[in-house]
Amino acid sequence: MTNFVLVAGARLGASAWDEVAAELRAAGHRPHPLTLSGLAEKRGVPAGQQTHVRDIVDEVERLDLREVVLVGHSYAGVPVGQAAERIGDRLARVVFVDSNVPVDGESFLSGWPSDHVRKEIEENDGFWPHVGADYYADQGLTDEQIARIIDGSTSHPGATLTEPAVLSRPLGELPATYIKCLLDGDEPMPAVAELLKSDRWELVEMDTGHWPMFSRPGELARILAESVPTTAGPS
Repeated sequence: MTNFVLVAGARLGASAWDEVAAELRAAGHRPHPLTLSGLAEKRGVPAGQQTHVRDIVDEVERLDLREVVLVGHSYAGVPVGQAAERIGDRLARVVFVDSNVPVDGESFLSGWPSDHVRKEIEENDGFWPHVGADYYADQGLTDEQIARIIDGSTSHPGATLTEPAVLSRPLGELPATYIKCLLDGDEPMPAVAELLKSDRWELVEMDTGHWPMFSRPGELARILAESVPTTAGPS
């Protein structure tokens, strides 16, 4: 039985994982979906990127979790990657779901054309605002699934996107799985491609879009369960 701490990407809270969590629970695991500060039911709580890192570390320590698989989707890969090195021997593996990864001294917005995001944050009182249904087109989602994503979304605290990551060791030293969702592009971003050269990292591909917890929850849950090291013991 493994503990999965599940963290969704920008604008989303713990409810994004409802179907995946149910599948993991049915397989005998313990899912712990987490809402980060400033989002969903925690909206209004001030948050920077290090706040989100602390959210994840604090959740692991508060629940005294062992054999933890940290799962970060999209933006959440940045704080999850930092938290993974801070929980020490509690970590079994970190799984990045079509996500960005932290690079020491760089922000979520580094390394890709993101000037428009900075402008949107500036124009919306420090928040990355909601997006409409068109944003989710061609990502393997039904209209109902898109509606669920939009209904569960809140504006995202801009400081979490612009503040730099802080790493004390190379991320490639951590045991990791990177899940690439092919409808969101065939190739991982350069920072991920470099990390995948590590013999501690593995690449798994899903033939779906950027929100597989909605479009393919059963398949995603299976991949997460299969990522668990065979040496993982009872928690």
